[in-house]
Formats: sequence, C-alpha cells, structure tokens
Amino acid sequence: PTVIWEELGFTYVGPLDGHDIAALMDVFQRVKALDKPVLVHVQTTKGKGYAPAEKDAVGLHGVSPRSNGKPPEKRVPTYTEAFADALVALARRDSRIVAITAAMPGGTGVSRFAAEFPQRAFDVGIAEAHAVTFAGGLATQGMRPVVAIYSTFLQRAYDSIVHDICIQNLPVVFALDRGGLVGDDGRTHHGVFDIAYLRSLPHITVMAPSDEVELARMLATALALPGPSAIRYPRGAATGREVAPDELLRPLPIGKARLVRDGTDVALVALGHPLAAALKAADRLAERGISAAVVDARFAKPLDSDLLCGLASRLRRLVTIEEHVLAGGFGSAVAELLADRGLGGSVELTRIGIGDTFVEHGTQAELREIVGLTPDAIVSHVLASFPGLALRPTSPESASAGGRP
Repeated sequence: PTVIWEELGFTYVGPLDGHDIAALMDVFQRVKALDKPVLVHVQTTKGKGYAPAEKDAVGLHGVSPRSNGKPPEKRVPTYTEAFADALVALARRDSRIVAITAAMPGGTGVSRFAAEFPQRAFDVGIAEAHAVTFAGGLATQGMRPVVAIYSTFLQRAYDSIVHDICIQNLPVVFALDRGGLVGDDGRTHHGVFDIAYLRSLPHITVMAPSDEVELARMLATALALPGPSAIRYPRGAATGREVAPDELLRPLPIGKARLVRDGTDVALVALGHPLAAALKAADRLAERGISAAVVDARFAKPLDSDLLCGLASRLRRLVTIEEHVLAGGFGSAVAELLADRGLGGSVELTRIGIGDTFVEHGTQAELREIVGLTPDAIVSHVLASFPGLALRPTSPESASAGGRP
C-alpha cells in the first residue's frame, strides 16, 4: 500500500503492531513533526487478550461491561431472534421470500435465515442504499424481499427508499432492528427517527409490535401487502410469549389498533414495546382512582382513526407513548389526526417520547428513566398534564382488561 498512499501525497508509515503501545507512542511522536498528510497503518487482533472474543470476533463484536463470555443459564429470546424465527418459518412456506442485510447478518438475525436458505440470503456489505435498491429490483421480478437493517443505518438509504421503493410502490419489507434506545452504543446508534422519516412517504405502512407474537403477525402482514412496509422493534429481550405456528397465518387488519384495557378518564396510547410500561402505569393510576384505557396502537401509519377519535371524543384526554423523537413521530401523527377531524380544540393531548436532543450512552433502563418512559414517569406525566385527575380520591378499583382480537 505504500505506493498508493504516497502517490496521493501521504507519508505512509507501517504496518505496525497495534498491541505494542510503546512503539506506537514513539511513531506518533515522530509523525507529529511532519508538515504533510500522514497515514499510519496499524494492525490489531480483534479482542486481543480475551480468549472468547479472539475465538468469536463476530459474536463478541459488542459486549457489555458485565460480559464474562458465558451465556446466561436461562434468558428470554430477543426481538431479533423472534424476527429471525418468524422469517424462517414464513420462508418455508413461500419460496419468494429473500433476506438482505448490509454487513450485519448476525446482528439482524439474517445469519439464521442464511443457514437454512443460503441461496436466498444476501449480504451486500456496508452499502445500505444498494441493499434497498437491490431489494426493489428483486421485488420487480416477483420476489418478496425483506431488508433487515438497524434503524439508524437505514437513514443512509433514504433517497433509495423514496425513489426506488415508495415511488414504485414495490412490496419491500424493512425490518428495522434497534428501533428505539439501544443503550451503550450511544447517540449514533439510537433508532429514534424512523417513524418521522418514513411516515411522510406515500404508499408505505409502518408498524411496531408490542411483543414477539405481534412481531410475527406483522411480518406475515407485511409480506402479504402489495406495497412497501416497515416494522420497527427494539434491541434486547422480548416478553417471553410463545409464538404459535398459526400466528403466522393471522395477518393483522391494516391500520387497526388493539384496545387492551378500557377506561373512563384517560387513554394511554402506546406504540410498540412501551405498551408494557403503559399497562403498569395504568395499574398505578388505578390505585389513585384514575381509570385509564390502554391502547396498543400497532400502526404508526395508517392510524386507527375510528378507535382514536372515538376515545378522544369520549374521554377527552389522550396520552401517546413512543420510544422515538416527538418531532414528527407517532404522537405528532395522532395530533394531526385530531386536528384534521376537528377535535383539536376539545381534546387534551399530551405526548411522551424523546425531546429535541441526541440521547447519550447508558443502559436502556437508565435512558428510559432519563427520557421519561418508565411506568412511574408516565404516571407523573399524566398527573402533571391533567391536574384535575390528580385530585381524584384513591380507589382500589382497576380498569378491566380487554381481549386480543
């Protein structure tokens, strides 16, 4: 490589042993005196000194401070694993289904798909725009492509989504892993903008599951649609619900939410996995004598206008909850709906989500505490937003639970 870099005007130094700290410090001190561009070529061994990482560079690409190289004795499967299992099960029934990833087969679950269908899995490398356009090309030929990608990385392919998928109204499924706060990877990796940058596009359907059963049904739904769709789901453990095989045969009615619990005072409308926090918040509100309806929104686009406007007209108080920025997000979509239906002046709407900021590093639990997405924070937000409810006498009664359609 010396000739290439020197032809470009760089002084090339290396290759150097990246684990010899003393030698590196000496080289860095010497090159600081040069008055021209310098390229220092350093070679390292990934996970050097930590045997589990040296043996599994892909699996140990990212580790927590508490990682000891040993899997836990028992754990709840992740949303990524639930997605991979559902995709494989659906692909066994439909040979048109193909999976595409941009250099993240392990992180997105596509490696699980590739193990069973090696001729139907494609890793295009770190080229997200190509992944999207490639998927569009496959869709024009009758295939059903699923682009499995981290939410934050799909931002790199926005022009391709607009021009090559949505304008063409092609049946491409975007499986947006890491939709929400990802934790220790920090502000470059949080997937908190996807609803805003997708819901403005014509033709696309945008969904978010509250658990792994909903995720499986949404994937089946997306693969049956005639146009583009996106499913956003979080990093980390799902809820532990078992996905029965027949769930894959039960696509969701498009744009229909689920009333999980009815109430008489306020409606908590959650999109995706924050539903669990909303249900706990409703229980705590019930202890204060406040009856909260809880809705699993399911769709960020299209919205369930009948259910949402019906609750708004009846209860007059709505709270939207999302692990996404407030600007342009799910809550904004609900506000637009109410305004368009002439309900904006008669309904009190408050939105819970991420403010106008880039969220820093931290565990998911820590970050949800900071941005106000915990059950206690939701309760506090409700009481602060609707002072009249805070004056209610404490009651032991809680709202009744509804069924799953």
